[in-house]
Formats: sequence, C-alpha cells, structure tokens
Amino acid sequence: MKDETKNWLTYATENLRSAAILLKSDLFNPCLQNIQQSIEKYLKALMLENNQKFRKTHSISELNSLLEKDDIHIGLTEEECELLDTVYLPSKYPLGSVLPDFEPDFNLCNECLKIAGHVEQKVQAIISAQSCNKKG
Repeated sequence: MKDETKNWLTYATENLRSAAILLKSDLFNPCLQNIQQSIEKYLKALMLENNQKFRKTHSISELNSLLEKDDIHIGLTEEECELLDTVYLPSKYPLGSVLPDFEPDFNLCNECLKIAGHVEQKVQAIISAQSCNKKG
C-alpha cells in the first residue's frame, strides 16, 4: 500500500471514529460532517491506491462513479450517494433560507454511520486484496 493511501485511510478512520463519538453526544451536524468526510476520504484513498485521478470534489456520487468506471465497486447505492451528498452542505454551514428538507437526528446519523462503516470495510478489503495480488 502506498504511503499516501495510508495517510488518507488514517484521516478517514479518524473522521469515522469522531462521528461515532459525536452521535453519542447528540451532536448531529458535526456527526454528519464527519461521516461525509470519512466516506469521501475512503473513496479518495482507494482512487489514489489505484492511480486514479480525481478533481477536488466533495460529491460522493461523483467519486463513486469514477471508481465504478474503473470497475471498482464499493456497493454504494445511488440513493445512499444522494443522501450523503444532500447532508454535506446543510450539516456544515447554516444556509439561511436554503434549509435542508430534514432535521438531522439520531436516526439519520445512525443510518449514515452504518453506510460509512460499510464503505470502510469494503475499501479496506479491496486494498488488502489488491496488496495480496501484487505480492503473489
């Protein structure tokens, strides 16, 4: 595994662990921020490990599509990608009149945290399998 990939995975894992702590404290907006950032970093780590170029984006849908174009499948559904893209800005900034269609709550955060856990496991499994294939 590349050193740069390891760095991205470390940051992604820290975001995911932070999200779990924030959820336990009922801090829903920062929980969602960290979940989104975690998934974004896991996907970018996988892209870096596979020598894929990506532009600066926070769109989970876009990153997932780029991976799928190279036949790398994380298992994120279109609905999950849209949900994660939907929570990004409203959880990060008070947008005034552009309020989200939902209020962050425990259930939403818990759902997103489960998605992030799945992404973490899948990315780690793919990178591990690729490392084994390179050695063999």
